[in-house]
Amino acid sequence: MIASFRPAALPRAIRSYVCRAPGTFIWLAILFGTSVIMHQLTPDILERVLQRRSTNIHNLLLSPGRVLLTSALWLDGGGWPLYFVVFNVFHVPAERWLGTRRWLAVMGVAHIGASYLSEGVLALAIHADAAPRSAVNTLDVGVSYALAGVAAVLTYRIPWRPLRYAYAAGVLFFYAAPLFTSRTFTDVGHLTAALLGLACYPLTPGWQARHKRWRTRGTRPRHQPRPRAEDPAGPSNPARK
Repeated sequence: MIASFRPAALPRAIRSYVCRAPGTFIWLAILFGTSVIMHQLTPDILERVLQRRSTNIHNLLLSPGRVLLTSALWLDGGGWPLYFVVFNVFHVPAERWLGTRRWLAVMGVAHIGASYLSEGVLALAIHADAAPRSAVNTLDVGVSYALAGVAAVLTYRIPWRPLRYAYAAGVLFFYAAPLFTSRTFTDVGHLTAALLGLACYPLTPGWQARHKRWRTRGTRPRHQPRPRAEDPAGPSNPARK
């Protein structure tokens, strides 16, 4: 087997691997470029660059479309190599399974929904004087909301039901646990994104057939009463007087 290995086989295998999840690797390439830029900027300039792309309350009111898109093209915490591994663990299998369009739809639902709900919670905290007024300009960029949604929707990729429930419980626990300690608006966003990912079940392949099969399994045929036998001495029996 080793003797039959050809040097050209590895590049072909890599190309095939990448082409089966094009969206994930295009996104990783963009994140690599923005990560290089981040390392070239001074801290003050970097903060201004990220502030313009942050999905904070101020930017969501002024230019929601722009910041919802550009905020997902920059990393906040963790290095690019870490995200390369995480993307291959979650995004690659999700894109292959869902297809690029439905994978993008799941990420959009999780990223946009979690951004608005978490910032809405922060706005309520500001209104109730539980957070400073300056929080309207808080820094909020990164790919974690989309990642949480995709990690959650992969629940439906697991065929064995007990393992599926255990995986879903583990994802929810992972994102819910910080709410009992730090309780920041981003913690709210992460849990929201995971719940939205679970709500994307109708976007999964073959969901209608699976849903119908599950409903059929849960339905028991109603007991049909057996027809009563005619009385041998009934009206139709001439022997009866």
